[in-house]
Amino acid sequence: MLRPLIVLCIIVSQCAVADVSVPKLISDHMVLQRDITIPIWGYADDGESVLVKLNGKPIGHSIGNKGKWQISLPAQAASGPHQLDIIANNRLTIKDVYFGDVWLASGQSNMELPMRRVAEDYPADIADADYPLIRQFKIPQIYNFKTPQEDFASGSWSPVTQDNISDVSAVALYFAKALYKHNGVAIGILNNALGGSPVEAWMSEEALQKFPESLAEGIRFRDDELIATITAADKAKDGRWYTELNKKDQGLVASTPWYSPELDDSEWDKFTIPGKRLLTEGENFNGVWWFRKTITLTAEQVANANTLRLGRIVDADEAYINGIKVGNTTYQYPPRRYSIPNDLLKEGQNTLAVRVIANSGRSEFVADKPYWLGTDQQHINIAGDWKVKTAAVMPPLAGGTFIRWKPMGLYNGLTAPLTHLPIKGVIWFQGESNVGQWHDYHTKFSTMIQDWRTKWGQGDFPFIFAQLANFMEKQAKPIDSAWAQLRQAQSQTLSEPNTAMAVTIDIGEWNDIHPTNKKTVGKRLALAARALALGEDVVYQGPEVASIQVQNNDLLLGFKHIADGLVLKSTDDHSFAIAGADGHFEWANAALINDKIRLSSPNIKQPVRVRYAWGDNPDAALYNSEQLPAVPFDEKVSTNPL
Repeated sequence: MLRPLIVLCIIVSQCAVADVSVPKLISDHMVLQRDITIPIWGYADDGESVLVKLNGKPIGHSIGNKGKWQISLPAQAASGPHQLDIIANNRLTIKDVYFGDVWLASGQSNMELPMRRVAEDYPADIADADYPLIRQFKIPQIYNFKTPQEDFASGSWSPVTQDNISDVSAVALYFAKALYKHNGVAIGILNNALGGSPVEAWMSEEALQKFPESLAEGIRFRDDELIATITAADKAKDGRWYTELNKKDQGLVASTPWYSPELDDSEWDKFTIPGKRLLTEGENFNGVWWFRKTITLTAEQVANANTLRLGRIVDADEAYINGIKVGNTTYQYPPRRYSIPNDLLKEGQNTLAVRVIANSGRSEFVADKPYWLGTDQQHINIAGDWKVKTAAVMPPLAGGTFIRWKPMGLYNGLTAPLTHLPIKGVIWFQGESNVGQWHDYHTKFSTMIQDWRTKWGQGDFPFIFAQLANFMEKQAKPIDSAWAQLRQAQSQTLSEPNTAMAVTIDIGEWNDIHPTNKKTVGKRLALAARALALGEDVVYQGPEVASIQVQNNDLLLGFKHIADGLVLKSTDDHSFAIAGADGHFEWANAALINDKIRLSSPNIKQPVRVRYAWGDNPDAALYNSEQLPAVPFDEKVSTNPL
């Protein structure tokens, strides 16, 4: 019989052995990179023995050291499903594991944008969402300025199904679908994107050494008290502003609220939706204005109406039908799509009311967006005449401090834990937040690429990025453009080895920084991946200017990457501009001659500079035979090849 003291010692000894654990990335449904040695790692007490099996066969043994353990899984061909067993004091079983290609999808909102935001454009793709061998791991968006993180607070691998397609990155999904349909290899997507993030936020402390101002800004936010103080101050500031706004809003405090069907709005002004609030030069508007419209519906229309579409609104809104709130959006970018509860609409007259909050000095219902009531297949247009009345005027709402976008925070919190897992490559869509600092974007972006490759230790893995899409209103005259400068900086980054750029200058939207055509972006990125990552002989680049020759007062432009020839889709648009010695640009007449472009302008003698697709939202008429758009450029005239 054991003495009590001995029994106690045995119990204490057993309790002192902690369970072995693994990082969140190592979990059911994970995709591991094929054809490369893979580390399998985790956490254990010092001296604890850990055995790892693949499909029941031992593949490695490790002893806990400094709280960690690791084994090397020999390279595996594309295959699955497999099972990993991790056996120590406890046993962990990882099921449904595939070996395939793992891609890191990173950047800002145009990469983060989930399928639910583009569902209206791709109903068939939503309906057939059953891609069990395309899996996404969505990275928790928790920044850290102090140190690179080892693991995530949460996260899991999810095969793409009807249940979760709405949360999958649209660009990454179309990229993955194109590759999977091409070769049938499982695709793992590491969804590592955050809206609004500048490139500095994705750079490590080591990478930021070249940029002392950015580094100092990131280090400043290692102070938890500073973060708490700023966060509290911003919350209090916003709270005061909106509390005062709601007190002033006559539409809310009136005896008959302005969303009520009983309200008499006969004396209200008229307003045409879509449209902007008209302001005199230098004037701003911050506050609330209300909109109302009465529509008459038949019984059939009532039975077939389940959605209210209010386009896009600057800045925030609340929508009501017959006095009942049906939805709200707190900032300007998302599309307004609100579900209509059953039995809310009625045969005969129905009242629509929209409360719009302006906090940035302007307000509008954005043009060229859908405004209707009904279903996607059949609906009633509600654009046109509405009634409007201002309910409150406020001072501007002071801007906040977006701590999550500060330098190095996203690298440490989101990217660093991924560097332990081998990948096939990176797809990247970012740059909108750096337009105002385009002058150093090329240097920072290149530095980030170099640093990420160093951190992964896989050599020059493919890094494929999307160039900024066309955006904002077209200009009647050639102008300088920060958006064009940022695109040029992106083009310059192609000097980094094993990089490629998907040009998207033709698939943006003038009125939306988040264009919905993510399918084309994904497909163009996938073409580049087939060339860089899979080693295929495939055309993946659009025409790129290679030579500029002067012929009298004309210019003759030669291009590379033309495939079977150049395609000039229009000769009377404003794709090209040329300038003389005074630097003043004029639109150029363009003609396609023997796979070269001849440019001329009656107003320019002896041109010294030429631009193509240069502007916020320029015309872009030049393609190759594979329908890939030409790369925008701004070049000096030379008689020699570029």
